[in-house]
Amino acid sequence: MNMDVIIPALNEEASISKVIHDVPGNLVRNIVVVDNGSSDNTSANAEAAGAIVLREDQKGYGAACLKGLTHLDALENPPDRVAFIDGDYSDYPGDLIELSQLMDSKNLDLVLGERRTLSDRGALTPQQKVGNFIATQALWLIYGYRFRDLGPMRIITFDALQRMKMTDTNYGWTVEMQIKAAKHKMAVAEIPVRYRERIGVSKVSGTIKGSFLAGYKILFTFFKYSK
Repeated sequence: MNMDVIIPALNEEASISKVIHDVPGNLVRNIVVVDNGSSDNTSANAEAAGAIVLREDQKGYGAACLKGLTHLDALENPPDRVAFIDGDYSDYPGDLIELSQLMDSKNLDLVLGERRTLSDRGALTPQQKVGNFIATQALWLIYGYRFRDLGPMRIITFDALQRMKMTDTNYGWTVEMQIKAAKHKMAVAEIPVRYRERIGVSKVSGTIKGSFLAGYKILFTFFKYSK
């Protein structure tokens, strides 16, 4: 099974090399960092660490992920699976091993890293917790899929991604994927993963405005794709 990992990154020069170095080399074929318009040395540091570096100037988490998927789709030998992790070192890339093992053992379409159980104290902001709770409760009530988190770490089969036809270009990317997994009745599971405070200042939850916009976008995305 070939697996590539996509890492969206915006001004993560202090953390991106650490993230890349911690990705399990025996598990992942290619590491694709999508620089989402950084003004620092994110791209240079990622390339020096051995990643394939793409640039996406349209701002947005989803836009960066879509850029990475377009690259993978154009490969002569696309991956069987795609992993997603953040570039700020809040995820533990080594936890991808457990996600991959669970996917193998249960023949899953999508495996999600659930941060609530093992998260370091203070790593998840109150805004993240509230947004996660509302969206995951709605997914359970509407689709019968019980999720606990909308975390960034996940592994999905390339076939499932193609069936989903992902479109969100912003903070709604993760919830869109989980909604579409439920609508397509895909085989999905969550597994607890570690989560720590990020390196540097959050581009989203570091400001009240950013937190509000992210929460609004997640809820807007939920109702948009739940129709």
